[in-house]
Amino acid sequence: MAPTLPEPVKDYIVTDHAAFEMKRRGLSEQVIRRVLVTPEQRLEIRPGRVVLQSRLNLGAPEKTVLVRVIVDVNRHPAEVVTAYQTSKIAKYWRQL
Repeated sequence: MAPTLPEPVKDYIVTDHAAFEMKRRGLSEQVIRRVLVTPEQRLEIRPGRVVLQSRLNLGAPEKTVLVRVIVDVNRHPAEVVTAYQTSKIAKYWRQL
């Protein structure tokens, strides 16, 4: 049986805190939207809160990083709490 794709988050808002952190960390809303709509992995942090993550090539020169987006999915629309990128892919990536 093939693994199922993680459920995307298409209807969301970005909280003020998340917008501030995205700007501070150099992450565009386009990158965040890409992770939310087509995540490689979806991990539950606690009931109602998930992390969606994808490995992306970003920057100049390009470098593979893990972009993690923390989302409260227990409300409508879902709320992006924060987002960040890390080069420590092995630390956060889960083998399914």
